[in-house]
Amino acid sequence: MPDGMTCEDTNECEQLQQPCTEGFNCVNTIGSYSCHRNIISCSRGYKASEDHARCIDIDECQMGTHHCNNEQICHNTPGSYRCECAQGYHMDPYSRACVDIDECQRYRGRVCTQNCENTMGSYQCSCGAGYKLAEDGRNCQDVDECEAGACSQQCVNVHGSYQCYCWPGYSLSPLDRTTCQDIDECSLTSTTLCTYRCVNTPGSFSCACPAGYILAQNGRNCKDLDECSLGTHNCSGAETCFNIQGGFKCLSFECPPNYRKVGQNQCERLSCQGYVECQTVPQRITYYQLSFPTNIRVPADIFRISPSPVYVGDNILLGITRGNEGLHFAIRRVDAYTGFVYLQLPPQAPREFLLDVEITLIRRGRATKFIARIHVFVTGPSL
Repeated sequence: MPDGMTCEDTNECEQLQQPCTEGFNCVNTIGSYSCHRNIISCSRGYKASEDHARCIDIDECQMGTHHCNNEQICHNTPGSYRCECAQGYHMDPYSRACVDIDECQRYRGRVCTQNCENTMGSYQCSCGAGYKLAEDGRNCQDVDECEAGACSQQCVNVHGSYQCYCWPGYSLSPLDRTTCQDIDECSLTSTTLCTYRCVNTPGSFSCACPAGYILAQNGRNCKDLDECSLGTHNCSGAETCFNIQGGFKCLSFECPPNYRKVGQNQCERLSCQGYVECQTVPQRITYYQLSFPTNIRVPADIFRISPSPVYVGDNILLGITRGNEGLHFAIRRVDAYTGFVYLQLPPQAPREFLLDVEITLIRRGRATKFIARIHVFVTGPSL
């Protein structure tokens, strides 16, 4: 080497871009360099990385090197770990054991809107009758029982309950308060619904009448059906139809000997022999028809007798000569020329009477006899 010239060592650790691999430190030497493994010191809870370039956290929970008991949950923290209780439990400060939290007591009125039941590690909400648990599991919402058909007829929903009502003619059953049962109006004794017969129907009633009657417009009373005027009778052309309560009668009459028919209901005497016969044999027989019910109030005037026309001085003598067996009828006079046949004892059952009422008219000193032949039909009680 020429005089005056010296050689200097080159620091490869500074000049080279990456003289050593990761995890090794470069150490310069005279005329060269060497690589030495990097040795680091990590704090407790950490460990060196595989390249020994840095300290990394030790996960004690994953490695199972923690000291949490079986009831506790291990949570890793940087350089350490902590033991916690599962949700719904808290750690007893003395025994370090996990103890159930009674959420119903601790958070009274805040976790459930109605009923709260504590369970291990949790709680359960429930609702009273008429409510159901909402989707959030905490609140209660009203149950619309009417949508589920709680009532048999009409239903009104209210908060937490419902009320049943019935249509007219029905009443709510006292047993279940939901079923509507028909009211038998016909069995009610507080009022008379029908004059004859009451027929119960679902939710209502109807009135019925016996044969020979029709229902009046009010739907409750029965009125007589006049078969004679309606032409629904079966009388022959030679007979006369006479309407009675609940039916009709077909009537016809023949005049007795020595009489001839005049008009529709009279027989006139043809002749008489001598004064005595002419005074004692009726000059005229007139037929009448009457009808009344068995429950007629007595005494009841049923037939008026008076000459027509009336003259001054007229006087009449009256008597029932036939058909008054049982003495149901009697005569009463109003004045000298007027009298009435009246019912004094009503029959107990429907029946017929054929009364002959003899009228003797005394006019200007002469007596003339007449017969009123009265056909009386006593029907059943009036409706």
